[in-house]
Amino acid sequence: MRTFVAVEITDQNILNLIKNLQSDLRIDAKPVESQNMHFTLLFLGEISDDMAQRVQNELKTIQFDSFDISFEGVGAFPKPKFPRVVWIGVKDGAEELVELAKTVEKKLAPLGFKSDKEFKPHITVLRIKNKIGDITDELVKYSNEKFGSQKISEIKFKKSILTPSGPIYSDLQEIKASR
Repeated sequence: MRTFVAVEITDQNILNLIKNLQSDLRIDAKPVESQNMHFTLLFLGEISDDMAQRVQNELKTIQFDSFDISFEGVGAFPKPKFPRVVWIGVKDGAEELVELAKTVEKKLAPLGFKSDKEFKPHITVLRIKNKIGDITDELVKYSNEKFGSQKISEIKFKKSILTPSGPIYSDLQEIKASR
């Protein structure tokens, strides 16, 4: 099964503002569904049921305190001149989110999991399949846009099934903050 560890975006006001942004941006891209908005703390890829059980055993030992994050700014990876993804950034709480990702990686490293790149807190809101050219002018209006704040009080171990109409995610495990 294809799996990852994530923090979900659950605040409805934030999700509504993201949906508005997805509509307002006039670019040829596929919007990420609201129920799929999340931070991927660590992508594990294809694993067996046995490995999934071992991952769950490690994840349940994670201890963390809840914290708030604020969403601000819009950008593109790898860059606005050649975009593949449009994202919303994190202002307050970014360090805590990075630390949480490091904690997850540290717990799962003995099982052979390691991130292939440094964790940069962002929410993917649009995926771009075809070359669309430079979108710098389109994004600059939103560079300081604020989308609100949300409390982060749980991480989830998730399964992903890829379908032609987009991924379907389901929860395998929930790890709640200590306080």
